[in-house]
Amino acid sequence: MPYMSAAMASLPPLKLLIAAPRGFCAGVDRAIRIVELAIERFCAPVYVRHEIVHNKFVVDSLRAKGAVFVEELDDVPDDAPVVFSAHGVPKSVPAAAEARGLNYLDATCPLVSKVHSQAENLVRAGKHILFVGHKGHPEVIGTFGQVPEGRMSLIETVADVATLTPPEPEQLAFLTQTTLSVDDTAEIIAALKARFPSIGAPRGEDICYATSNRQAAVKAIAPLCDAMLVIGAPNSSNSLRLVEAAERAGARAMLVQRGPDIDFEWLEGVKTLGLTAGASAPELLVREVVAKLAERYAIDEEQVETARENMIFKLPRALQAA
Repeated sequence: MPYMSAAMASLPPLKLLIAAPRGFCAGVDRAIRIVELAIERFCAPVYVRHEIVHNKFVVDSLRAKGAVFVEELDDVPDDAPVVFSAHGVPKSVPAAAEARGLNYLDATCPLVSKVHSQAENLVRAGKHILFVGHKGHPEVIGTFGQVPEGRMSLIETVADVATLTPPEPEQLAFLTQTTLSVDDTAEIIAALKARFPSIGAPRGEDICYATSNRQAAVKAIAPLCDAMLVIGAPNSSNSLRLVEAAERAGARAMLVQRGPDIDFEWLEGVKTLGLTAGASAPELLVREVVAKLAERYAIDEEQVETARENMIFKLPRALQAA
């Protein structure tokens, strides 16, 4: 039996089920490494258009190393290197960078780039694209920016499908954002196929492996828990979808960014707590949350593994030697 101090013995017990996989995915890991290597190669400051990934801790850590985050290319000086975020950018952004002679690196996740390529191919084939996603999300903005205006329509809900009036109903295809709810998206796709039986589908699943795996892990442990904590940023689509997945599976859930954000009143009466992290949240924050919980509870920690991930994405050629 493991040693338990007197202080630990006086704390209430808490069973902690930690989801695996969780946290960083290959696309996020690659994007962060691109910024780090760019700083090493070109020296600070290196400009980054938009948050490289949606996580304040990651952004602040890179800022401390010499990254400068801006929202628009106009904010980048003429002689400075710039990195485009993992979410992808419209074609107009690299075109503008080239016109100015800027040294730029594209950290777009390869799985997002795959959706971009599919969009271009579909438009070349004469299709009108119905894109399932969230209005205003950087990935949606970037994907719409791959094709001429008017060749793609946004679908956010099943209700949108019913009111849709596409220009050519027999020349439709659909694509999806990579960080959506697997269940919600399945419902929307079913509605699209029911209303437009000839609609074209992507060759493979657009929702990325990491999003699907993290939602599946949450669904596996949520029914065993009284509550779940999801570590992630409020502007992180995949993290918000994990909260929704936990609630649908029967556990009340809360999004926290770091250990100090835990609401212990909200945890009152919880005997079994689930824990996961969105694809933009580093493992360091998972351990920080566990340490914070251990200040109030005698933790019995167990990892529940539902899948193993070994995906690795290559760096841009300009940085491979680094």
